[in-house]
This record gives sequence, structure tokens and C-alpha cells, in this order.
Amino acid sequence: MTGSAILHRQTGTTLPRLGNARGLWVTDSEGREYLDAVSGGAAVSAIGHGDPTVREAILAQLDRVAYAHSSFFTSDPAEDLAETLVASAPDGIAKVAFCSGGSEAVEGALKLARQYWVERGQPQKSRIIARRQSYHGATLGALSVGGNPARRALYAPLLFDAEFIAPCYAYRDQRPGESEADYGLRAARDLEDTILRLGAENVAAFIAEPVVGATLGCAPAVPGYLREIRRICDAHDVLLILDEIMCGAGRTGHGHACLEDGVAPDLMTMAKGLGGGYLPIGAVLIGGQIADAIAAGSGRLGHGLTYMGHPVACAGALAVQRVIAGEGLVERAALRGAALRARLEARFGQHPHVGDIRGRGLFLGLELVQDRETKTPFDPARSLHAVVKRTAMTRGLMIYPSGGTVDGAQGDHILLAPALTVSEAELDEIVARLALALDDALEEIA
Repeated sequence: MTGSAILHRQTGTTLPRLGNARGLWVTDSEGREYLDAVSGGAAVSAIGHGDPTVREAILAQLDRVAYAHSSFFTSDPAEDLAETLVASAPDGIAKVAFCSGGSEAVEGALKLARQYWVERGQPQKSRIIARRQSYHGATLGALSVGGNPARRALYAPLLFDAEFIAPCYAYRDQRPGESEADYGLRAARDLEDTILRLGAENVAAFIAEPVVGATLGCAPAVPGYLREIRRICDAHDVLLILDEIMCGAGRTGHGHACLEDGVAPDLMTMAKGLGGGYLPIGAVLIGGQIADAIAAGSGRLGHGLTYMGHPVACAGALAVQRVIAGEGLVERAALRGAALRARLEARFGQHPHVGDIRGRGLFLGLELVQDRETKTPFDPARSLHAVVKRTAMTRGLMIYPSGGTVDGAQGDHILLAPALTVSEAELDEIVARLALALDDALEEIA
């Protein structure tokens, strides 16, 4: 076997090698330049590449100490980052547990939900409810509660049994003449029906993304949906876990995506924009009642990881959060997001193969369709999303297209999530290059 010693995501392909990156511009080792319209590839690089403040914070911590296990020491960066996150969190969040990424954060949230009910003397509450067409991570626990059929298929025999309900997917599921409010109540009713069917005494938690990223292409909860979800969880003594790994950390134009919905979770996961890609880090934000139950019961967290609270990762993430706050990037995400959406509407609003433009802030998606009137998706065999990714790279544009949008097999979408520091001129360039790339892809599959 020749070529790279890495087992890449796609075997038999040759990826360009990174050279350097600054702001929203990435240069490969051959000198080709790419405009990064998806924050490093997966809505991670929230403040752009090469921020000098973050670099200095990381180097300063390296000069002190790089690592110590969290069973021996805590550190100033970890303590300061936790205080910062709690201070800006939704009501009721009291503690933070760190980890190395989003999948680990979901694992931690699921384990905390389980431990909470054990500490409360209700160990039978172990069932997890999630949504179809969702994604919560690649580890076996996170994949078990993910409703993305393609990602689950290979590992299905290894996954635990979660229960799945309908997503909040207005473009496909809202009925003609049905208001958003009525649709939201109808979609949420699926949760209550499922809790009653399983028995509330058996249900530990419900997990959902406020804005569904990778699987549904930035499909937001309609107004009122998450409020009704919160009411249902409270009525049946079920924990609400909100996954803001992709849509959080200011990306939607709010400090946390759920704040726009006026909802506070019992557990929340963060990653991606938390550390901005400078070092791997994730976090579980923990409600006070959960932390209190553990303190009053066993007095110990039953879940632990080697790199939990890594001092250098926490120092980098703290610097990223200070840049976001100090430069007003949450507010800027709202303004630039509205500007990007206006440009997308102007260029693609009547495009015969763009069925929907959706999302919040700088977290926007375009659903691609064969027929705009009937919403018929393209033949999955054409892999339009994969072709668009390739043509976009040829045009010097990084985007995040995915397939299986409609039902796990059919449907294509394009996700855009540029850094919160994006300029107006860069917004223009993103839309111009995207238009050319989409035209190229449609011509190729025709």
C-alpha cells in the first residue's frame, strides 16, 4: 500500500496539505487559497484562524504547566473558564465538567443524567429519547442517541436502545395552512406521547439540538417548540439535554442558541466554538439540581477522562471566549448573519434547485431539491452534496454539504458557518463562489 500512512476518511483520495491560515483564509502547501465559509470545516474556528491573543494565552500556560490529572490538581485556566461559562449560561446552570470534544461532552451528559436518577433513588429511569435526523457525536453512546441513519448503520449492533421521535423540521413537516406555533405544539406532542408510552418512571432524559446542524442543514426549532418541550419534560420529571456543540458559543447571534427560545436546559453540551479549534476541548454545563444531588448523595462524579480540564486547552478556550466577549462577536454574528441571509435570499431565493434557506445568525443552510414546487429531492445516487463540496474546493471555497437530509437516504443540503469575524466583503465572496460552485455541480450531475 502506497501513499499516506493515515487512514483518511475517504481512502483513495489525496487531500491538499495545510500550509497556513489567517482569519477566514486557508492556504495549502501548494499556495492555493481557500475562503473558509464553515469555520475550519465543521463550525469550529469561531474567531477565525491565527488569533494572536489566543496564541499568547496558550504559550503562557505552556510555560507554567501543560498537564496534571484532575484527580490531583485543578488550575487557574480551568477554574476561570468554568466561572466564565456559568456566568453566561442559561438560568439554573451551576457547574461545568470539561472534556476533549463534542462526542465526549454528549457521553458525559448522558452519564450525568443516569447518575442523577441513581442518586435520587430512581435507577429505573434509564431510557433516553432523541430525535430522528439528529447528530450528537461519533462515540458509541453519542451515536446511540443520534438519529442519523447513515452514521449509525455500520455500528448498529453495538449501540444502546434509544427511542426516537420526529424532528422539528418545518420545511418538510409543517402542514399547509398550519401556523408555526401549531406545528411546534404538534411536533412536541410526539415527545409527550413517547414518554407516556414508555412510562415517565422509566425515562431519564430527552436530548435535542436547538438548531439541527450536520444532519438537517441548520433547521431551527420553530417559535414555541422548545418551550413546549421544556414544559413536557418538567411535567413528567424528565431531564432536558440541549446539544449546542455546533450551534452554540454565539454562532446563532445569542450567547447560547436556546436563549433565543427562552428555554434553559438541565444539561447542555458545548465544544467546537468553545475552543475555536485552537485546542481540543468540550464541556458539559450542569444544572444546579444535578450537581446538588451528586453532592448530597455519593459525593463523587462517576465519570472521568484523562484530559478533563486540561490546563492548556482551558487557557486557549478562555482566551477564545474573551475575544468573543471583548469584540462583541455574538452581536456581530447576529448582524453578519442577517447580512449573509439577505445575500443568500437575493442570489438563491428563486433558484430552481434551492428549496429552503434557513438557520439563525451565522449558522445557515440551503436545502437542494430537484423540483422546487414539489420539494422532490435529487436522486441520492448522484451524490449532489459530494459534488458540490468538490466543485466548491475547486472554486477556492470551504463549505459543509451533506446528504440524507430528508430521511437519512434522500436529500442534500449545504451548511454555511463562517467565523464570527467575517467581513461584509467576505460575505459577498462566499455567496459569489457558492453560486459558481453550485452551477458547476448541477451541470456535472446533469
